[in-house]
Amino acid sequence: MTTRLSVNVNAVAQLRNRRNLPWPSVTVIADLALKAGAYGITIHPRPDERHVRRSDVGEIGEMLRKEHPDKEFNIEGYPTDDFIGMVEAAKPTQVTLVPDDPAQATSDHGWKIVGNEDLLMRAISRFRSRGIRVSLFIDADDSVPSAARAVGADRVELYTGPFGAKFTRNTRAGELAKLKATAEAARRAGLGVNAGHDLTRENLPELIAAIPFLEEVSIGHAITADALIYGIAETVRLFRSACGDPVKAKRPKGPTIGKGQE
Repeated sequence: MTTRLSVNVNAVAQLRNRRNLPWPSVTVIADLALKAGAYGITIHPRPDERHVRRSDVGEIGEMLRKEHPDKEFNIEGYPTDDFIGMVEAAKPTQVTLVPDDPAQATSDHGWKIVGNEDLLMRAISRFRSRGIRVSLFIDADDSVPSAARAVGADRVELYTGPFGAKFTRNTRAGELAKLKATAEAARRAGLGVNAGHDLTRENLPELIAAIPFLEEVSIGHAITADALIYGIAETVRLFRSACGDPVKAKRPKGPTIGKGQE
């Protein structure tokens, strides 16, 4: 199977929000990424709207429904009542629940499911009753997938930050082994497996080789960084190629994000 690429456009929204201007348009960039072959779009609307805004949620959803009905829409967030209502109104393909505190700069840990069962089961039940697939953001810990299954999740998303923070194959080996064990535990539990955080063209093929049944990767920071060099369309093609998708991409002439940075 080919691992599918979902483009996270939060970094694009953060760039736009530096000025009181409507560009770069998050919706336009998302549309260009989909036209270049991305399988889906991911957003993480936080309560303070420092990245994606509530208005973006509706606009991106409408664009997907009209222009790309065969593509996926993934919304990430903490399951407050406000978030749950927003997701229900947006009707995405998938919601990825994360345990973020509102003050966090970015997601940096997975769920401690034990102790949060009631919160998660309530949210998951509501989403699934509306036909929305639910993924839980988890750490590389092979004891967690069975708990994710018990609260009703359809998938887990492996937090790959510690893996992505290592800049050579040798230093990544230990983190990769933990991710592989967790993915295999999820598969045994009957869960689909996604992954995301600090994935690059350099480390992505290594992750997919270790977890060939990886269904989806959500990537934002590295795609946005590479797009400054190659443009969004070519960057999507390069990342699709890194996912094992047989797509023709130009040979990159610029640097590789995440390579040789030790």
